[in-house]
Amino acid sequence: MQPAPKPLRQQVIQKAREILNLQPVVLDTETTGLGSYDEIIEIALVNHQGKVIFESLVRPTIEIPPDSTRINRITNEMVKSAPPWQEVWNQVQPLINRKPVVIYNSEFDVRLMQQSHRIARIPWTNVFTPVCLMKLYAAFLGEWNSYKNDFRFVTLEKAGALSGIQLPNSHRAADDTLLAYTLLKHLASLNEAE
Repeated sequence: MQPAPKPLRQQVIQKAREILNLQPVVLDTETTGLGSYDEIIEIALVNHQGKVIFESLVRPTIEIPPDSTRINRITNEMVKSAPPWQEVWNQVQPLINRKPVVIYNSEFDVRLMQQSHRIARIPWTNVFTPVCLMKLYAAFLGEWNSYKNDFRFVTLEKAGALSGIQLPNSHRAADDTLLAYTLLKHLASLNEAE
């Protein structure tokens, strides 16, 4: 894989530093699946200092399919007594209100939050500014995808491995949020002259 041109890499490093200076919250979710009727079953938040400030399972209105459980190891039994999305959102919202929220693949997580809102009959008002770390890291790598007319995305696991980060991509919200936070810190710590 050819690295991104130096000026682009410098812009990404500078952008990562700017994001960190805004004291963002990093967010990750786990879900029942990828479709338009799927819901959030776990959410975690990490603050700008790398501390987990919120973590909760969420009781969905549908069963968790075995394929999803194979990925995130969250079972129907585990979420049976978890709070519903509305209760969890009432705790999450004040922690992210009017903040930049860093998410690896923000389009997916925001869509699943919107879907979980719709299913719980909560009106969706975007109270935070999503920052897509996946797109930022793709620009850092600089590999162009002409089919999508954008930089080629890599998984969080691959981004961590390419950056030499030893944290797992376990598909559990707190672990993956910590990995995303560490990846952002890694980008911000790079020497722009490299």
